[in-house]
Amino acid sequence: MSEPNPKADLRQYLQGARDTLLWKLEGLSEYDVRRPLTPTGTNLLGLVKHVAGVELGYFGDVFGRPFLSPDPPPSWYAEDAEPHADMWATADESREEITGLYRRVWAHSDATIAALDLDATGRVPWWPEDRREVTLHRVLVHVISDVQRHAGHADIVRELIDGSAGLLPGNENLPPVDQAGWEAHRQRLERAAREAADG
Repeated sequence: MSEPNPKADLRQYLQGARDTLLWKLEGLSEYDVRRPLTPTGTNLLGLVKHVAGVELGYFGDVFGRPFLSPDPPPSWYAEDAEPHADMWATADESREEITGLYRRVWAHSDATIAALDLDATGRVPWWPEDRREVTLHRVLVHVISDVQRHAGHADIVRELIDGSAGLLPGNENLPPVDQAGWEAHRQRLERAAREAADG
C-alpha cells in the first residue's frame, strides 16, 4: 500500500466535482444550459460560472496568488458587479468562454494547491474577522464542499431538463432501471407521501 497523501486525496475529490459539473452541460442546447429551472434562477452554466468565481477567490485572493493568466478576472467577479452576476450567463457570454475560464481557473487553483503546504495560511477577507485566518487544508475542504454542493444542484437541474442523471460518465452510480422502472418508483414514492399526509 502506498503512503497516505492527504493533499492528493483532497485534490482528487475536488477534481471529481469539477468534472461532474462540466459533464452536466454535455449534449445540451444553448438554451438548456442557460435556462432557469428554480424560482431563484438556478441554471447549469451559471453554476459553472459561480464555481469559477469561488475558486478564483479561495485559491487566488486568499493566498495572495491573483489570477492573471491569460487575462485578469472577468468583470462579473469584481466587488462592484451586479448582484448574482456570477450565477447566470448573458447572451454574449458563450459556453466555451465560461467553461474555458473555469478550466484555466482550476489550473490556477491546482498550482496554488501544489505550491503550498496544507498548513500554509491565508486570509479570507469576506469571512468574519475572527475566522479570516485559514489554512490551505481548511480552504480545500470548504471549496470541495461548495463545488460538490453545486454539482448536486447541477444533477437535479439536468434531470429536470432531459431526465439524465448520474455521477460521472461510465460511473453513473445509479441502479440499472429503465424509464418505466423509474416511473413506477416515482409513483410508489408519491403514494407513500400521500398516505403519510393523510395519516
